[in-house]
Amino acid sequence: MVGKIIHEHDVLVVGGGLAGLRAAVEAHDNGADAAVVSKVYPLRSHSVAAQGGINAALGNNPGSKDDSWEKHAFDTVKGSAYLADQDAVEALCREAPASVIELEHWGTVFSRDNEGKLAQRPFGGAGVPRTCYAADRTGHNLLNTLFEQASSRGIKFYNEHFVTSLVVNNNKCAGCITIDIQTGELHGFSSKSLILATGGYGRIYERSTNSLINTADGHALAYRCGAALKDMEFVQFHPTTLYGSNILITEGARGEGAHLINSEGERFMFKYAPEAKELAPRDIVARSIMEEIEKGLGYEGEYVYLDLRPLGAEKIKEHLPGIRQIARDFANLDPVEELIPVQPGQHYSMGGINVNIDGETNIEGLLAAGECACVSVHGANRLGGNSLLETLVFGKKAGKRAGSNDRESVRLSNVKNVLDREQERLETIFSGKGENTAALMKEMKKTVYGKFGIFRNEEKMHEGLNNLYRLQKRYSGAGLNHRGKKYNQALLKFLELGYMLEIAEAVAVSALERKESRGSHYRADFPNRDDDSYLKHTIFIKDHKNRPSITFSPVRSGLFPVKERDY
Repeated sequence: MVGKIIHEHDVLVVGGGLAGLRAAVEAHDNGADAAVVSKVYPLRSHSVAAQGGINAALGNNPGSKDDSWEKHAFDTVKGSAYLADQDAVEALCREAPASVIELEHWGTVFSRDNEGKLAQRPFGGAGVPRTCYAADRTGHNLLNTLFEQASSRGIKFYNEHFVTSLVVNNNKCAGCITIDIQTGELHGFSSKSLILATGGYGRIYERSTNSLINTADGHALAYRCGAALKDMEFVQFHPTTLYGSNILITEGARGEGAHLINSEGERFMFKYAPEAKELAPRDIVARSIMEEIEKGLGYEGEYVYLDLRPLGAEKIKEHLPGIRQIARDFANLDPVEELIPVQPGQHYSMGGINVNIDGETNIEGLLAAGECACVSVHGANRLGGNSLLETLVFGKKAGKRAGSNDRESVRLSNVKNVLDREQERLETIFSGKGENTAALMKEMKKTVYGKFGIFRNEEKMHEGLNNLYRLQKRYSGAGLNHRGKKYNQALLKFLELGYMLEIAEAVAVSALERKESRGSHYRADFPNRDDDSYLKHTIFIKDHKNRPSITFSPVRSGLFPVKERDY
C-alpha cells in the first residue's frame, strides 16, 4: 500500500446512488463545495435496480382523484405496523409531489396516461393508485437524471474509492479514509460535513435482490465511531424474486393485475388478505407465500408462480418490458405465455443509522440518508414506492443541512493521523496468513438467512448469533492470498466481510431483544404484536466500554392512533 493523498471539501457524500446524488446537488445549491465518493461508478449504484415506482399523492389515476398527503401518510403508518415516526412520515408525504415533479422537470421520462399526466399504478398497502413509474425501470431513469444534474453542476466525483474508516475525534466527524481501487493508494478526505448514503445491508443474506455492493459499509463505519443504529431487526423480504437467482420481480407486476398461483392452480392470497389480495403489504404477502410452500402447496417445495397472462401481451410489453426481458434472459420463459417461478428474498433494510429528519446522527458533522439511514418512515415494514421517495426527500434535507453547516474548517492533522493508522492496519491485513474469507462469507450468509429470515424463534436465533460470534473470531485471524495493490478485490471482500459480520450481529441481537411479531419481524414463539411492551425503537450502540448494547427510544406519534392492521 503506497501513497497518501489528502483532499478537502466542505461536504463529502459517501455513495453515488439516489440519496447521495440528491444530497450532493442540494449541498452544492446551498453554496457548499460538495464531492461524491463512490466505490462503484455512480450509475452502477443499487438505485438503478429499482423497478416499480415512486409514491406521490398527485391524484392522476381515476381511482385516486381525492388522494392527499394525509392518505399517503396513513397508508405508510399503517403499513409500518405503527412503528414509523409520524412527523417523519408527514415530511415524506407532504413533500412527495414536489419531489416527483422536480425530477420530472429535470428530465426523468415517467410513463404517462392517455391525458398526458404522470401515470400512477396500484401498489401494495396503498388505499389508492399513487405510484408514479417509468415502465418497470424507474430507478434507472431517476438515477440517470440525478447523475446528469450533479455532473452539470461540476460536482467532483471520486469513483471506485472504497471507504475504510471515518475520521472522528471528540465525537466530531472530520472526513474519511479511502482506498483508490484502481491504484491501491490511500486517500484522506477532510470535510466540514460527511453524509453516508451507502445503501442497505442485504448481502448479509444468502438470498437477496440487492447488488453485490450492498455490504453494510456505511452502517459499520458509523457504528464503529459511536453512531447509533436503529431497528436493525426489521428486514424486508420481497415476495416475488425470480427462483434460482433472486432477481427482483417488481410489485408493479401485481399492481398491473398479475396473480400468485400455488401448486393446485389456486390464487391463494384470498385466504390471507381477502380485500387487498396480491396487493397486501410485502410482509404479509411474503409470509403467505412461505406458508403455502410449507403446507406443501409450492412447486418443488421452493416456489410459487406469478401469472402475468391476465394482463395481456400488449400491457406486459408496454408496462413491464424489463420483467419480460429478465424472465426471458434468466429463466428462459416468456411471461406473455408462461408462468414465472417466484420465491421471497431479502430486499430492503428498514433499520439503519439513527438520524433525525435533517439526517443528523449523534456525531457532530456526520449525517446519513437513504436506505443506510433510519429516519424512521418505514417502521416495521416499508410500502413499495416509498424507498425511492425517501432517497429524494431526505437526501435533499441532509444535503441542505450539510451545505449550510458553518463548522470551522477541520484540522488536517486529524485526517493525517487516521491515514497513518489505516496504513498500518492494512499492512497487518496483508501480512496475515489465516483462512480464506470466501468460506467465511458463504457461512455467514447461510447463517443469517437460515436463522434470521421470514420466520424466527429464540432457539434458532441464539444458534445463529453464536455462529456469528465464531465467524467473527475466525475472521480476526484471516488473511489475504492476493497482495497486489491495483484492483485488489480480495482486499475489498475482506474489508466488506468485516462490515457485514458486525452488522449481522446488530440484526441478530436486535431481533432477539424484540419478543413480539411486528411487520417484517415475525417470531413463531411470540406471534402477536405487543404494543404495551414494544411500541418503541430498538437502539444498537457501543457503550462506554466500547461494547455492543441495546437501548430503546419511543415512537413519535401524531395524526393516526395505533390500531391493528387489516387488509
